[in-house]
Amino acid sequence: MLSLWLSMLAFTLVGSVAPGPVCVVTVSSAARAGLPRAMPYVFGASFGYALLVLLLGLGLLGSLAQSPALLDVLAWVGAAYLLYLAWRIASAEPGLSGAAGVTIPGFWAGALAQWLNPKAWLFSLSGLGMFVSNQAQPLAIFCILSLVVCLFGVGCWAVLGHLLGGRLPGTRAMRVFNLLMALLLVLSVVLILLP
Repeated sequence: MLSLWLSMLAFTLVGSVAPGPVCVVTVSSAARAGLPRAMPYVFGASFGYALLVLLLGLGLLGSLAQSPALLDVLAWVGAAYLLYLAWRIASAEPGLSGAAGVTIPGFWAGALAQWLNPKAWLFSLSGLGMFVSNQAQPLAIFCILSLVVCLFGVGCWAVLGHLLGGRLPGTRAMRVFNLLMALLLVLSVVLILLP
């Protein structure tokens, strides 16, 4: 059983720290508004992902996960949402880390980002296929590990963004940083949509 837990832990860690759309938004949010204000997005993304894993594991989303047409629609809706977030990042006022009036995505945006993120769907389906049989205990363990490790992994990206934001010399550097983060988000969308 310990080897199963360690395998799940390694799998979820790789998925949570691998760069992707949620990580880019997290870095940008923490750089612009500071670590404490970016944490609701981190919590939303983590709980949203754990809920996605749970519902897929229980089979409640099974028909959706097995329908290529619906997954394609999800990919395009997710891409549109992520491109909207990229536009918001690119056009954001260049507040420096911890600045008070800076608006950033919150808890519900983080949860929605995971549900509209094809990477999250594919990763959770892969993990469920590898680690969870038709037993409740492995599913519960996988869901808990997914939540805890996602909090850690996405939280690390928030810390990185906070550190970067605190080192940017002024509003011009923050504007360049915002544009770079927006471009990385657009690039991640393009990579997701490529066959």
